[in-house]
Order: sequence, then structure tokens, then C-alpha cells
Amino acid sequence: MHNILLVEDDDAIATVVSAALEDDGYSVTRCASILERDKALTGQSYSVMLTDVMLTDGDGIESLPEVTAAHPAMPIIILSAQNTLDTAVRATDTGAFEYFPKPFDLDELSRAVNQAVGTRAEQSPDTEEAGGGLPLVGRSQAMQGVYRMITRVLRNDLTVLVLGESGTGKELVAEAIHQLGHRKSGPFVAVNAAAIPSDLIESELFGHEKGAFTGAVAQSIGKFEQANGGTLFLDEIGDMPLDAQTRLLRALQSGKIRRVGGRQEIAIDVRIVAATNRDLRPMIAAGTFREDLFYRLNVVPIEIPPLRQRRDDIEALAKHFLKVATEEGLPARQIDPAALNILKDQNWPGNVRELRNAMFRLIVMARDDVIEADSVAAIIEDMGKTVSAITEHGFGKTLYLWLEQESPSPGTVYHAATSAFEKPLFEWALTQKGGNQLKAAQLLGINRNTLRKRITELKLTADDYGR
Repeated sequence: MHNILLVEDDDAIATVVSAALEDDGYSVTRCASILERDKALTGQSYSVMLTDVMLTDGDGIESLPEVTAAHPAMPIIILSAQNTLDTAVRATDTGAFEYFPKPFDLDELSRAVNQAVGTRAEQSPDTEEAGGGLPLVGRSQAMQGVYRMITRVLRNDLTVLVLGESGTGKELVAEAIHQLGHRKSGPFVAVNAAAIPSDLIESELFGHEKGAFTGAVAQSIGKFEQANGGTLFLDEIGDMPLDAQTRLLRALQSGKIRRVGGRQEIAIDVRIVAATNRDLRPMIAAGTFREDLFYRLNVVPIEIPPLRQRRDDIEALAKHFLKVATEEGLPARQIDPAALNILKDQNWPGNVRELRNAMFRLIVMARDDVIEADSVAAIIEDMGKTVSAITEHGFGKTLYLWLEQESPSPGTVYHAATSAFEKPLFEWALTQKGGNQLKAAQLLGINRNTLRKRITELKLTADDYGR
């Protein structure tokens, strides 16, 4: 019979976990502290050790390097109520077999124990604790899966595809993978694939030689070379033109690039993290995204939940943005609990980015050091007026308000704005013409094939607009 060492100072959790493992046929030895753990490990071997992080006499992770050194064949599974990315990374840095944030699923824990039995724990010479300034904030259950997936790609170069709505923090996930991974000493280079014109994307990604085309007055190093030895983040990959997708696929397959106008192939050593707010599978079916590129990118998918699915994180995020604002030179503020409750009740269609902008605006507009509930209510009401602003103020004012709220990153403003307003434009045209694509195209003054292509890409269904 395999013996399991359970180090857990919460008696209720220890009882439930012990019962589940004993039902699976294991013998369980329970400890409630680091001291008891060390005594239990003396002269005794265990198939697996499960340990909490915060124990009555210290941090259960800090002493794990000594445990793994003395018992290298014993897999360790870490359980923690300290559900932060930092904890997940620390758990991974110790060479833990698995990390489970509390509350955890007993069936998943049992499966992990079954897998761990008879295996050797993965050793890691790097036990340095991850530094501060981690980019992701939140301890909600919805974010725990994200943290666990991040920790699984830190010591390899597998390509990651980050999925999520606009404003959820896809670039922050890419930054976390880079900052915490083995390429952290190399460069992190981000490029918005949708913001680069089709005729310039090859030069932007791969660089060009002097005289390669009109205006190429000097040699230019592309994003791939700039990221050599580090991470290249390809944002909005779903908006990349098809011909550019082909050139990107060729570089990913060969591991080499050639500057525009150049003859020499250049080997590149980059870790690719791509991101999109689109569902790429329907685009593959429609022929607007290459299937082979999708499989090249979708090695490890990480899906970021929208803010409405992680409301428990809103308070932590709001307080985080108060701190960030102070660091950026804005006045120090606190927020009233009633004000936080109003924030938690919102759906935040713009996700974390929208919440950040709202917090910065509240800081600037606050009458004193505490942000009150009435100020938050006024900001929320004002944000809601954006939807009807086109009627009251005209298109230009609406666009201005949208840009203020969304704050697109530099270099992406034009594409972000046109993309945001294109969908309602097509919806309006289809509604006006009862779903008739030919008439809608004529109304817009565009080719019918162009309309059909954009309907597919924007995930519209013309029949929904029939009368």
C-alpha cells in the first residue's frame, strides 16, 4: 500500500482529503506543521507528499528544496489558499509535481496523486523566488486555471496562444510568461499584427535591407531579430492578412527569416506567444485564417476569463490601480466599501482595461482622499451614456468618448477604431435591407464579396436581420 504524507493545518480540509485518498486505497499520514512534517520524514519514505503553504510554524514552500534534496524520488503536490500567480510560480520553482489552489476539486486531486505515485519529482536547480511586480492581479477561481497553465510553460519554449475578449489582459499573460520563464534575460517584443498594413508586414516582422524598396534608405531590423533570445508577442493574430499569415508560417516552420531585399537566411531563436480576441475556427472554415498556422500557434492555449466571470477580483484590481496611479504621480486615494460594491455590480464590457480607465478617472475627479459611492455611480452613469452619445452629440463625439474609454495602445488606434465601428455599420446596413446582402453592399458602396467576407469575419448572420 502506498503511503501519502499530508501536511495541512486546517483540520476540516485534512479530514476530507484523507478520507478521499483512503477511499482510493492509500494510507495517509497527517501532519499540521513543518516540525511534524520533518519528524514524519525522518527514517520514513512516502509515495507522495501533499503540503499546504501557510502552516502554523512557517511557509511550507520555503523549506521544500531541502525536502526534495533529501527525498528526490518523492513527488510533492502543493495546496494553497494564497491564490496568486506568485504562489503558483514559487510552487513550480520548487519542482512541485502539481499545484492546487483552494478550493480544489477532490477528483482532480485524486487523479494527480494517482499520476504522481511511482514517479520522480521534476527537479529544478532554480529555487530563486520570483520577484515582485508580477503583471497579473486576481485570486478568483476563474484565474487559477490561467496561473496553472502559465506555470506549465515557463521552462519550455512551447508556442502559446492566448485567447480572450478585448481588454482582458492577454499581453499581460505574455509578459508573465516571459518575465517568469527561462528567457527572462532576453528581450520581450510585442507587435500588433492587425495594425501593420499588409504591404509592410514582411518588413515589420523580418526587416529589410537598404534599397529593398522605395523609402528603404537604411537597413532595418525586424521584430523577429529584435526578439532574438527572448519572446515575440504577436497580438491580434486573427486580424493578420492571409498573405502575411503565409510568410509568418514559413518563418515559424523553418526557424529562419530573410530580410526584404536580402539574400541570406538568418536563424532566429524566439519564443512565440500569440493572442486573439476572435474564434479562429470559424475563420478557418471561411478560409480567412490558415489551418496550418492555427495548429502551429495553438500548441498551448490559455483562455483569459472576462471580468464579468471573475467579479471576486474587481476589488483587488481596483486597489491595484489606485497603487499604480500613485506610482505614476497621481494623488493617493482610498476607496469606500460602498463604492467597491458598485464597481462589482457592473458587467465591464471593456474588461480590465475599462476598469483601469474608470479608476484613473475617479482618482482625478475625487473631491478628497476617499473615492465615495456617489462618484462611482456618476462615472458608471456617464460611461453608460456613451452608448447613446451618437444621438445626442454626433458620430465624432461618440468616437472621441470611445477612444477615451478604450485607450488603444500606440500604433493601433486607427485599426482599433475602424474595427469597433465596422460591425455596427454592417449590422445597420443589413437591417436596412432586411438581410439582403446584395442590397446592403450597394447601400454601403462596397463589393458584395467584400461584404460577405466581412460578415463571416465579424461573425454576423445575415438572416438575423431579415424582416
